[in-house]
Amino acid sequence: MAERSEEVKLLGMWASPFSRRVEIALTLKGVPYEFSEQDIANKSPLLLQSNPVHKKIPVLLHSGKPISESLVILEYIDDTWQNNPILPQDPYDRATARFWGRFVDEQIYVTAMKVVGKVGEEKDAAVEATRDLLKLLEKELVGKKFLGGERLGFVDIVATLVAFWLMRTEEVVGVKVVPVEMFPEIHRWVKNLLDVDVIKKCIPPEDEHLNYIRARMDRLKLKSV
Repeated sequence: MAERSEEVKLLGMWASPFSRRVEIALTLKGVPYEFSEQDIANKSPLLLQSNPVHKKIPVLLHSGKPISESLVILEYIDDTWQNNPILPQDPYDRATARFWGRFVDEQIYVTAMKVVGKVGEEKDAAVEATRDLLKLLEKELVGKKFLGGERLGFVDIVATLVAFWLMRTEEVVGVKVVPVEMFPEIHRWVKNLLDVDVIKKCIPPEDEHLNYIRARMDRLKLKSV
């Protein structure tokens, strides 16, 4: 098992929630890996060769074999290194976890991105649409320490996108998309996440991250003009 761990390389980007979730999983499993920072604006030959279909990070290289798409990578990690399981063992619970993982990426993330660069009524509509989706996540957290139950799991790792990207972006866009009075369960969950050493180790430094978000949003605004 140790030999296999030494052959792990992650092509990622420090500020990407999709890249960071893979780091969380590898760290949780205790898998040593090499991190290769990628310039998204100037993609490396290794990235293009490893993910010729989407040409995106993250890509996990294990024994030279590439695995793309963060949700797929998380399942691969869980299947390959079976200590500290991420996904539930019960088939129904595993299917449910996969459902919520896709919900975060395909619904919450896609809708929340529409808040960026919008103004007036369009921005208000995007905020409300995002909140409607987050209400479903809020309901799912009632009575639970984590989305995975009493311990950190697959959905929690995926949903760090909400906790440390969407909620940090609020400071930049100037709108409280996830106000505590509307989403007390989500805010309680974020505090629980911050008590987990692996999470604290694997999320971007807040000040540096906020500077990056501001710069990225400025670029997006320029493109929309």
